[in-house]
Amino acid sequence: MANQRPEVREQFKTMIGGQALIEGIMMRGPETDAVVVRTAQGLHVETTPRKQIPKNSPKNWPFIRGTIRFVESNVVGVKALLRSADLAPEELQEQPSKLDLWLEEKLGNEKCQQAVLGLAVALGLGLSIVLFFLLPMIISGFFDRWIPNMLMLNLVEGVLRMGIFFVYMLLISRMGEMKRVFAYHGAEHKTIRCYEAGLELTVENVRRQTRLHPRCGTSFLLVVMVISILVFSVASSGLVALFPALEAMRGSFLYRLIMIVFKLLLLPVVVGITYEINRWAGGHDNGLTRILTAPGMWMQNFTTNEPEDDMIEVGIAAVKAVLPAQEGADRW
Repeated sequence: MANQRPEVREQFKTMIGGQALIEGIMMRGPETDAVVVRTAQGLHVETTPRKQIPKNSPKNWPFIRGTIRFVESNVVGVKALLRSADLAPEELQEQPSKLDLWLEEKLGNEKCQQAVLGLAVALGLGLSIVLFFLLPMIISGFFDRWIPNMLMLNLVEGVLRMGIFFVYMLLISRMGEMKRVFAYHGAEHKTIRCYEAGLELTVENVRRQTRLHPRCGTSFLLVVMVISILVFSVASSGLVALFPALEAMRGSFLYRLIMIVFKLLLLPVVVGITYEINRWAGGHDNGLTRILTAPGMWMQNFTTNEPEDDMIEVGIAAVKAVLPAQEGADRW
């Protein structure tokens, strides 16, 4: 079976994780980030030391660190994706657009890359917010006249949000160019599973592992959507209680606009809470954590594919590139 449990039980949990790239994998360890891409000449490995955050820094405070790490991961991930596009075989590379050429001419190569990176991050985050949060808010807002209960209204919004997310994942999983990316995603998970099982990192050992992993970003996004239902319900009810005049505006365009802006401002809170839940669930293995991670594990059937052996070799090289100098320093 493609999704069978590993034959050897997990011996420990690692904080090492990454994402699939174009013909490659980006892996993040406690001390090093690595981008490994299969080029026409073979495996290309690039490593970058990670900037360490002091333990007493506000960036490490619970509920604050989640949002900071989420933004940082998106920046690093997009940067790695753009780098993999540069390194990928020529037949997979796209010709630079007129905008790319104009930016490079006006800003220079280095500033152009920074501008493209910033634009890509902004577009990626913006699209996610518009598609998975703003759109469900707008649609559910038309029901506020008929659903007076704030919890029920936010539940409708949450169902819409998860429905849009599922359809989006289903559609992109059927795109031909995404199938190889999702296969590299599977290679990333399988390699980490093999490492956590304490097995030697060989193609044969990695091949035996399941391609589903509870600490995947897909699981994180699904938990974000569930937590948003609870946070938005409590916060929206609190806002109306503090400002009773809002109740009289219910159903109006201004009321919907206020609620949409209010919920968008709450997104960092939702991400912060979700990060702490995932951090706890990632370090434990019991009935409750299996329930919490089950929807994300199921969704990975659409976002991962079984990798080829050469993809597994990329995953092995990526994990080895980010292993800490001190054994065990990467334990969750």
